[in-house]
Amino acid sequence: MKILVDYDKCTGLGICESLAPDHFEVNDDGDLVLLEEHVSDEDIQAVEEACAGCPTEALRVER
Repeated sequence: MKILVDYDKCTGLGICESLAPDHFEVNDDGDLVLLEEHVSDEDIQAVEEACAGCPTEALRVER
């Protein structure tokens, strides 16, 4: 599974970072940095919650 980010929609609020910090980080400039685009079975729940919690719908998981 792979995380896809629509950087045009992302506003850098950091909800994803708080829910799945191993995969997402908002840098000092407010830009989203994808730390790990591939998702393991053990991390899928946190990443799916981060995608669902994104208010701009900038994140999704491709299976």
